[in-house]
Amino acid sequence: MRPVLHGDVVTAARALCAAPAAGRAGLAARLLMEAGAADAYRRHTGRRHPAWGDGTLQAAAARRPLAPEPRLDDPVYAECMMLVFEALVAGGPGGRASPRRNSRSG
Repeated sequence: MRPVLHGDVVTAARALCAAPAAGRAGLAARLLMEAGAADAYRRHTGRRHPAWGDGTLQAAAARRPLAPEPRLDDPVYAECMMLVFEALVAGGPGGRASPRRNSRSG
């Protein structure tokens, strides 16, 4: 997966807000998996993955229904943001997250 920036987290949280509550944690992990697979595809072929985008979390999330962005004090949005961060810390299906650079190059 490409380096994660603010917009990636916001878009992923909006996708989680639009999903049923019971499936949100699984969706967060799936979005990371899709972004990682899309990035591997992009590095191998030089093209965006046809279903999951360019390897960013934002591109993977944006392909799903998105809730309008609420205020940060909205409890459901805050919970969804926490789920995204928890998935990032856990590293998704592959284990602990690796350190991220501050740019999308790579």
